[in-house]
Amino acid sequence: MEIIIRNAEIKDSESITELSNQLGYEAVNAEIQNRLKKILEHPDNCIYVATQNKKVVGWIHGFYSMRVESDFFVEIGGLVVSDNFRKNGIGKKLVDKVIEWADLKNCRKVRVRCNVIRTESHKFYEKIGFEINKEQKIFNKQLN
Repeated sequence: MEIIIRNAEIKDSESITELSNQLGYEAVNAEIQNRLKKILEHPDNCIYVATQNKKVVGWIHGFYSMRVESDFFVEIGGLVVSDNFRKNGIGKKLVDKVIEWADLKNCRKVRVRCNVIRTESHKFYEKIGFEINKEQKIFNKQLN
């Protein structure tokens, strides 16, 4: 199985939407397409897709994160591999591509946040060298 990792393009929005929905993030293509367009225009973000025979089977989003209190880092904002293609090394290839991008940004750390219920994801990240740093609660406030 030949997997090609490339930069995401606007035309990938439908596939990215389908994969996101597979993981439980309900979104419509128009919303994903709008977000994708804005993210692709921002130099402190990267989005890559994994393809097999030109079909998108996974995607990853990384972004450069700056904090006053700590060194800058790259954070993985999302990673999805199609149900039918998991456990074939595609997720690792996508993460490696973000790590490569982080090196270009002179970052020495890549971070990922993972929902506590996604135990398979926890095992995946630990297997490829990530270590648990802390657990935390996330608070949101909707603005008008």
